[in-house]
Amino acid sequence: MRRIVSVMPLLAAIGASLSVAADLANGTEAYERGDYATALREFRTLAEQGNAAAQYKLAGMFNLGTRYIVGEGVPEDAGQAAFWLHKAAEQGFADAQFALGFMHVLGEGVPEDVVQAYAWFSLAAASGHEDAQQGRARIRHGLTSAQIAEAEKLSRQLGARIAAGRGEPETVP
Repeated sequence: MRRIVSVMPLLAAIGASLSVAADLANGTEAYERGDYATALREFRTLAEQGNAAAQYKLAGMFNLGTRYIVGEGVPEDAGQAAFWLHKAAEQGFADAQFALGFMHVLGEGVPEDVVQAYAWFSLAAASGHEDAQQGRARIRHGLTSAQIAEAEKLSRQLGARIAAGRGEPETVP
């Protein structure tokens, strides 16, 4: 009886993981068939629970398309896209870090800020994200040595905050 009781938390955790994966798959399938309301509901529920992949998909920067960026299934809102990307990026999700850096280059949903862009590209590049490595190299040429130093310091601070698991925005814009 004791062994059965001790495996119950493990079984519950496995069940919860399978449920999250199923909800993410349901959202993806809904999006692919054009059912944006269902996709939005599935992704938003998981995103609000802290799932970085769902936050990234909700932001609209994954292969599924661009929900908040171009307004597919929701009103166009680059601020919302940046918000969800930030949440995923601060959990260490490299694709979101790259996308957030790119948004800072363009000034889409966030202030145009090459220091921020370089810092986010650096974090993603450290995870092996090739596009981030290329993006960082491209913008580096236009930065002063002081800006590079500031960006590298910011990247270290963000990395430490991510590692500590405490860095996400307080409220939805």
